[in-house]
Amino acid sequence: MTHLRPDYLARALTAVAALGLVTGIALWLFGRPDVAAIAWAVGVGPVLLALLVEILRSLLKGEVGLDIVAALSMSAALLFGEMLAASVVALMYASGTFLEQFAEGRARREMSALLSRVPRTATRHREGALQDVPLEEVAPGDLLLIRQGDVAPVDGTVASGSAILDLSALTGEAMPVRAALGEEVMSGATNAGEAFDLHVARAAADSTYAGIVRLVEAAQASKAPMARLADRWSLIFLLITVVLATAAWWVSGDPIRAVAVLVIATPCPLILAVPVALVAGLSRAAHFGVLIKGAQPLEALARITTLILDKTGTLTDGRPQIVSIQTRGALSQDDCLSFAAALDQASKHPIAQAIVTAATARGLPLPMPQSIVETPGEGVSGEVDGHRVVVGGATFVSAQLGGARPDEEIASAGSVVVAVGVDGQLAGHLMMADALRPGTADLLSGLRRLGISRILLATGDRRAVAEAVTQGLHLDAVHAELTPDQKVQLVVSERKAGRVMMVGDGVNDAPALAAADIGVAMGARGAAASAEAADVVLLVDDLNRLLPGIEVAQQARRIALQSVAAGIGLSVAGMVVAALGYLTPVQGAVAQEAIDVAVILNALRALRVRPG
Repeated sequence: MTHLRPDYLARALTAVAALGLVTGIALWLFGRPDVAAIAWAVGVGPVLLALLVEILRSLLKGEVGLDIVAALSMSAALLFGEMLAASVVALMYASGTFLEQFAEGRARREMSALLSRVPRTATRHREGALQDVPLEEVAPGDLLLIRQGDVAPVDGTVASGSAILDLSALTGEAMPVRAALGEEVMSGATNAGEAFDLHVARAAADSTYAGIVRLVEAAQASKAPMARLADRWSLIFLLITVVLATAAWWVSGDPIRAVAVLVIATPCPLILAVPVALVAGLSRAAHFGVLIKGAQPLEALARITTLILDKTGTLTDGRPQIVSIQTRGALSQDDCLSFAAALDQASKHPIAQAIVTAATARGLPLPMPQSIVETPGEGVSGEVDGHRVVVGGATFVSAQLGGARPDEEIASAGSVVVAVGVDGQLAGHLMMADALRPGTADLLSGLRRLGISRILLATGDRRAVAEAVTQGLHLDAVHAELTPDQKVQLVVSERKAGRVMMVGDGVNDAPALAAADIGVAMGARGAAASAEAADVVLLVDDLNRLLPGIEVAQQARRIALQSVAAGIGLSVAGMVVAALGYLTPVQGAVAQEAIDVAVILNALRALRVRPG
């Protein structure tokens, strides 16, 4: 099977086959074997017809799958009057197809909530009023309102005041940037400050975001499809089946022996056990917050050898954090942080909010500030418990204090210095940076233990920032200042040496996620574009979930292979017995059912996988 049939058709075929089998058995028990045979044949007909269409499509593409064995067994059983055997084979085949469709359908339904975050409308100024319009109606020259937290839906320029923009999803730059009046704003940038007006420069179809979407589509089209696990065994199994069936007929002169061989050779252990094990693996992975979009991605996840990581929001938290506090004068670090956080309660700037969060985590008192004056993108001043406090950038605080410029040279690559002044004196500096996620080094070691031999960093951020953040990590290479298409080129280059997994969360990561053998998106706070392009989505904001996800995939695949080996071994043994004349076609079908039950029970062990 190459392209699976739509879910509704697989469900209908399973129902028809089951109804035909049950109806025929009932009629046979009531003494109407002639009508029972008709019921069984009617149940087999639609399944066999759909199967022949699938085989024709595969052959036209030069592909040979296990469908041929199933079609041979059903056709031979019908031809020689073994209707019950044909009905059993049809039901097993249709239900196996349905199981695979069920796995992919469930993953698609889980994705609906994630993709609902994609912007579909824009708020446009028109005749002194605001109106929400579909994104397709936005045209160059329109004036849009971008509220705090909104994502810019199109490319444009700042048309009022200034804008504080979070570009982490686009460029990997973790710290918000300020765009002055008339400066460009890229679609996909998030407004991290006060609302501003955007003068539209390009329609949605021509904007940055749309260009990245086109890169995603091109990357998906260029990626070779993954072969189904079952189909890798098909040619060998088909050859063994045809040789045994032909030999049994030739030697004995009895065509029923060939039918019995074909019936017991129907590859139900492959058609059923493989999807059961992989679907069980999907369910088990979801238990750990790892959404895998189908059985084929789960199997590929188990065989990854190279990992490419984005930085912002993936390897790092993606939000500014206080990494150190340096004080001047008599104030302690807690006092300096407390004054800054108390004043920053009045600001919505993301760095101000990070300072408040840090002070709250330390349990510091935060009195309400008074006489607040905020300069957007620069800093804020006011009174806290009778003290005059100033918090902001070095230039802003220097002007407010009327003294020497605070020292910015203490900032390291990728960090931001927030100066704090109290009562006309410089009180200290808060060092803000996008820090590594806790336990990152242990995570990388764990991934290497699971068989990933090569780990690289790929980021759109500056090289100095990338090297500073990853210092001490055992990475095989660091690639910085990459555009989305350069990330795709890196993925394609690494795929020459083995299977590649790309992990990212931004819009700029989406093309690379689509191009990789396995793309993994951070679904909790990541961009909807990356979640859509990825094969795997981490439903919680925790990169450590990769470990149980990969381990579940590896164990589920191992269980599937065990089921295949045991099932094929038992089937071959049964084929030999049937070829010698010791099994009729119906007995072969019953024996095949027993084999199916055994391998399915083994496959269900994937539901109990316990990652180390």
